Order: sequence, then structure tokens, then C-alpha cells
Amino acid sequence: MRLSELSGKEIVDYQKAERLGILGQTDLEFDDKTGQISSLIIPTGKWFARKQNAETRVPWHQIRTIGTDMIILEIQDHD
Repeated sequence: MRLSELSGKEIVDYQKAERLGILGQTDLEFDDKTGQISSLIIPTGKWFARKQNAETRVPWHQIRTIGTDMIILEIQDHD
């Protein structure tokens, strides 16, 4: 899968059945040594009221499925 194919997909938490947002092209963190994606960075808060550094980092291993329209996560440790 290409990096450009991830952009624009809806992100859903499998455990809570809740929409977390839409992944943009800059919402990824890469491992400096391997160049692989290490985590997704999901902005939190309202679109017009985002605080600086208001984000959730989800490790790549918590991705359950990447479909045509969405990315389904199985997040273990969040409230």
C-alpha cells in the first residue's frame, strides 16, 4: 500500500465503535532507522478549537484492518 492511499481514510476505534477522525498526509510518524510508519497521529479536539499538541499517538501494531474507506484500530490504553 502506498502512503498516498492512507490519506483521507476515516479512523475508527474498534473497541469503542467511535470515529476518531480522518487521516491526513502529515498524520504519520516514521522510524528514523527503518523508514517504516511507527504510529498514527490523530488530532484531538474540535476543528476550530484545537489546542497546540492536542493529539493521540497510536502505535502501528494497534491497527486491526486497513480497508478501502477506513482504518480500524484496536486501541488498548486510552480513556
